[in-house]
Amino acid sequence: MEYTVSMDAPATQVFNVKLSYSGSKKDSVDFKMPVWTPGYYQVLDYAQHLDNFTATAKGSRKLKWKKIAKNGWRVYNPSHKNITVTYTIKATTPFVAKNYLDTTRAYISPAGMFLHVAGELNQPVTLTIKPYKGWQHIATGLNTVPGKKNQFVAPDFDTFYDSPLLIGNLESLSEFYVKGKPHRFIGYQLGEFDRVQFMQDLKKIVETASNLIGHIPYEHYTFIAIGPGRGGIEHLNSTTISFSGEAYSNPENRLDLLDFLAHEYYHHYNAKRIRPIELGPFDYDKENKTNMLWVAEGATSYYQYLILRRAGLMSSSETIDALRSHLVAYENKPGRLFQSATQASYNTWSDGPFGRTEDEFNKTVSVYDKGPVLNMLLDFKIRHATGNAKSLDDVMRFIYNEYYLKQGRGYTEAEYWQVCENIAGTSLQELATYTATVQPIDYKKYFAYAGLDIDTATTEEPGAYTGVTARQNGDTLRITDVDYNSPAWKAGLRRKQHLTEINGIKASQQVLSESIKSAKPGDVITFKTSNKSLVQVKTENKKVRKFNVRPLPNPTPLQQQILSSWLADKQFK
Repeated sequence: MEYTVSMDAPATQVFNVKLSYSGSKKDSVDFKMPVWTPGYYQVLDYAQHLDNFTATAKGSRKLKWKKIAKNGWRVYNPSHKNITVTYTIKATTPFVAKNYLDTTRAYISPAGMFLHVAGELNQPVTLTIKPYKGWQHIATGLNTVPGKKNQFVAPDFDTFYDSPLLIGNLESLSEFYVKGKPHRFIGYQLGEFDRVQFMQDLKKIVETASNLIGHIPYEHYTFIAIGPGRGGIEHLNSTTISFSGEAYSNPENRLDLLDFLAHEYYHHYNAKRIRPIELGPFDYDKENKTNMLWVAEGATSYYQYLILRRAGLMSSSETIDALRSHLVAYENKPGRLFQSATQASYNTWSDGPFGRTEDEFNKTVSVYDKGPVLNMLLDFKIRHATGNAKSLDDVMRFIYNEYYLKQGRGYTEAEYWQVCENIAGTSLQELATYTATVQPIDYKKYFAYAGLDIDTATTEEPGAYTGVTARQNGDTLRITDVDYNSPAWKAGLRRKQHLTEINGIKASQQVLSESIKSAKPGDVITFKTSNKSLVQVKTENKKVRKFNVRPLPNPTPLQQQILSSWLADKQFK
C-alpha cells in the first residue's frame, strides 16, 4: 500500500491522492474509508468529501468499479494486476479531526484521507507527501524513510490512521529529551510567547506524566499545533492541538493551556495503551462503543491537574478548585438525574462529548465532568483503604504493565474493577454503583478520606429568579434557555419561544432584566408569547449548591497524610 498526496492548487482546498496496491490475488478488491478517527468518538462521514475516483491496472488499463457502501468502493481486477487508485479529497474545515488545505498550510487527518483494503488493516503503509511549492516542513509522528525526502512509513493502518500530518512553513521549538526520547513542538502561527519557558514547562509535564507510569513506549513524540481554534486529539506518539501562544502569555489562560497539553499528552497512556478493550483493534466502519470513557477520558481529565500539581505548575488550591469546577458543572445540570457515567460513555457517539446540549433540557451528562469526579473519589477510597500505601496511580501502572505490555490488549469493564479492588484490598461496589446509576454521591464521606470537607448544603440566593435566559435579535426577544424545574419551566416557557410582552410592556432584553431585578421572590411576572399566550411565572429564590471545599479543621494523621501526598504538598492545611 503506497500513497502519494499532492496539493498543487491549495486555493481550491482539494488534495490529490494516489494509491498503489500490489499483491492482490482476488477478482475484485473492496476499498474502504473509515467513518471516524481514533481519539474522536463521533461519526464524521469522511467519504462524502471523496470525489473523482478512478482505478487502473498496470499498463494504464481502466478498471471497472462501483460504490458498494457509503464508505466503500469495489474495484474489479480479474487479471490480478497491480492496481492504482486516484481520487480527490475536499478539505475545508480547520479542525483536528478533519482535513484542511488552503494557501497557508495543509493538515491531514489520515482516517479521512486514505482508503484501506477491507480486511487488510495489518498491511504496512508507505506515504509520500508532495508539498505545495515553497512549503518547507512536515510535522508528524510517522517514521521517515532514510534517504527519502518527505516519505514516511507505518507498520499497519491502526498506526497510520493515528498519525496526522501538518505541512507548511512551520516553526519548530527547541526539542527536549526525557528518558533519552526526543520531544518536539512544531506548529503553524504559534504567536507571541516565551518559547523557552514554555518548553521548560512542557518538559516538566512530560517528565511528571512518564514518571507516574515509569515507562515511555515510543521512540519520539511530537506536539503538532495546527493554529488558533479549539480542540485536540491524542495519538500514539503525537497530539494535534489548536494552539495560540498568546494564551500562554495571559496569566488567566496559562493554566488552561497547560492542563490541556497535560490532558492530551497523558492520553498516550490512558486511552491509547491503558484502554478499554473496545478501543482497539478498531472497526472503522462503525462506532466502537464502550462503557468506560469515564476512565479513558475522565481519569485523563483528573490526572491533567495532578500532573500540573506534581510538576509544580499549579498550586494546591488551584488543583482543588479545578476539580471542584467539574463537580459543580455535573451537579448543577439536570442530566445527573437521568444518565449514568457508563451510559454517557456508551452514548457519546450520539450525544456528543459534552452531552446533548441542544435538547429542550439536557438529560445527559459529560464524562469530562462526572468522570474526573468519580476518579478522584476512587483515588481517595484506595488511599484510605490501604493506609495511603496505594492509590489510583497503582491501578494505572498495573493495567499498563499487565494488559498493554504483557498481553498487548485492552481491559474489560470487569477486569478494571477487579484490578481496583485487588489494589484497594476491599470491595468498591458503592463506587461501581455511582458509575452505573444516577444514585446521589456521598461526597462528604469520600472527601473526608482525604482530609477535606465539602459543603453540599442547598442555599438560597437573594433576589427573584425565573430561570429564563433570552437574547435580543432586532425587535424580537427569543428565549435561548429555560432552567429545568425553574419557575419559568414549571409555568410552561420553553427554549426558542418568542416573547412579545413582559408585564404588559413590549418585550426587550432591558425590560426582562429590569422586571426580574425589581421583583421580589413570590412576585408574578407575566410573559406574553408570539402565539398570544399569557404565561404567569411566580418568582422564587434560586436554590444552589456551591460545593465549596476546604481542609478539615482537625484531620486524623491518616487524613493529613493522604491530603499531603495527594497534592504533593506537605504544607497544605
